Amino acid sequence: MAAVLSPAATPSEAKMTDGFHLVLDALKLNGITNIYGLPGIPITDLTRMAQAEGMRMISFRHEQNAGNAAAIAGFMTGKPGICLTVSAPGFLNGLTALANATTNCFPMILISGSSEREIVDLSQGDYEEMDQLAIAKPLCKAAFRVLHAEDIGVGIARAIRSAVSGRPGGVYLDLPAKLFAQTMDAAAGAASLIQVVDPAPRQIPAPDAVKRALDLLKGAKKPLILLGKGAAYAQADADIRALVEKTGIPYLPMSMAKGILPDTHELSASAARSYVLPEADVVLLVGARLNWLLSHGKGKTWGGKDHKDWGGQKFIQIDISPTEMDSNVRIDAPVVGDIGSCVAALLAGIGNNWGRPPAEWLNAVADKKNKNVAKMAETLAKDPKPMNFHSALNVVRDIVKANPDAMLVNEGANALDFTRSIVDMYKPRKRLDVGTWGVMGIGMGFAVAAAVESGQPVIAIEGDSAFGFSGMEVETICRYNLPVCIVIMNNNGVYRGTDKNPTGGADVAPTVFVKDSRYEKLIEAFGGTGVYATTPAELRKGMEEALKSRKPTLINAIIDETAGTESGRITSLNPAAVLKK
Repeated sequence: MAAVLSPAATPSEAKMTDGFHLVLDALKLNGITNIYGLPGIPITDLTRMAQAEGMRMISFRHEQNAGNAAAIAGFMTGKPGICLTVSAPGFLNGLTALANATTNCFPMILISGSSEREIVDLSQGDYEEMDQLAIAKPLCKAAFRVLHAEDIGVGIARAIRSAVSGRPGGVYLDLPAKLFAQTMDAAAGAASLIQVVDPAPRQIPAPDAVKRALDLLKGAKKPLILLGKGAAYAQADADIRALVEKTGIPYLPMSMAKGILPDTHELSASAARSYVLPEADVVLLVGARLNWLLSHGKGKTWGGKDHKDWGGQKFIQIDISPTEMDSNVRIDAPVVGDIGSCVAALLAGIGNNWGRPPAEWLNAVADKKNKNVAKMAETLAKDPKPMNFHSALNVVRDIVKANPDAMLVNEGANALDFTRSIVDMYKPRKRLDVGTWGVMGIGMGFAVAAAVESGQPVIAIEGDSAFGFSGMEVETICRYNLPVCIVIMNNNGVYRGTDKNPTGGADVAPTVFVKDSRYEKLIEAFGGTGVYATTPAELRKGMEEALKSRKPTLINAIIDETAGTESGRITSLNPAAVLKK
């Protein structure tokens, strides 16, 4: 911490501080102790000083991965994750993660060094000259620049409050190189720092909105509760569980909401998803948006005739942003406020005399669910050679069940879709995946942050294509000796490894990789444990040993290269696939 000026000190004895220390002191004052980033001009000394000040500085091989780590740290902790980058190219590398954090409502602050304003504004050609603030603004919730050391406290306080208040998201903070070397009286510097009070204040829903929602829910014949990742972020787990169990309404979790209630809960409708969405007459959305992941609330998913046709459901939506309402279909009962307060208000209104949904509905959901679970069990029991996604993920399913505190990171196309539907989750905020954008490349950044922030072992299930976006970070995992077990579903290509060059030329098809790639050798190069697994037994042994040892491990799980479908379950988003219909 910067030294404090004693009242008895003379001017010659005055202690001084500088921009470097004020930035770090402001972060620590607000409970932020982990920084994810990549050293370089002009922030190398800041990374060294952060470590010297007792902060944990996790240094990556690429800024996008550091940004992804910061973003998911924000989701896990509710405090803004911090990503620190160099200017211009490093800043640009971090922007994808910043935009993704904003889209996914993850609180994150991207802090980048930058060129001096007077040079940038006159386009005089400074080292890595770029008007970073202007570029960042369209991609985040807020963007700020600090030019004077005495304003560092205000700049960081505003960034923190912007990142976590209301709908969380990404914030950019621009720190020109000259700022770090500025000095000022240490006592004045300490006084200029701000400890943010109540950065994400509760937003209480209106009583009439709560009553409207309860009246609609009570009259439903086929009610459904749909939980989004916002419900997981809210950390209102006990109240959400009480809402489900007191009403007896079946619930459907989106992928990152899995585990708020165990996926094995009797009211879980995950195994009957394709049945409950079009059949439900009233749907309560808790922290979920009717975006493309839910077919915009329209189309055949919801019982409509085509993608523009609404199925006739009535929607109750809990969201902190009033402008989210009616974004795709009519919201009959909007409940605006933070999720914790809204769910608590619904519970209070329900009381102890709430009736159960009609038995016909509950029995129909249970029947469809049981049939699908039995069908899946038959598929998982098969032992094809080579392994396919089902036989490999049956092992992962067992491992996660035996280690419910472990974090699960998941990305890919088929690797994502199959894992989401096969692997049950038992505790909240344990499943981290590609989220709203479906963007690839989050895997290793998320895995690093998951290990750092939770202290628990991490299982990262990766498609071989998805792993390629951030694979070099296995060195980061080994460098910090993190308990991460990476499982690569290796089927030799994007979606699968069987596509052919239509011209018959020497180049392989765009979706095909080097056959039989030995990914496990990559982690061995950095001192980690590599496993080559061709059978479920080998995969199981490798995962169990990795979790027991807590050593960085990469398992190259060889999957039938004919396994998988194009784009997983979103083939229809490929224009060529539409033309084929």
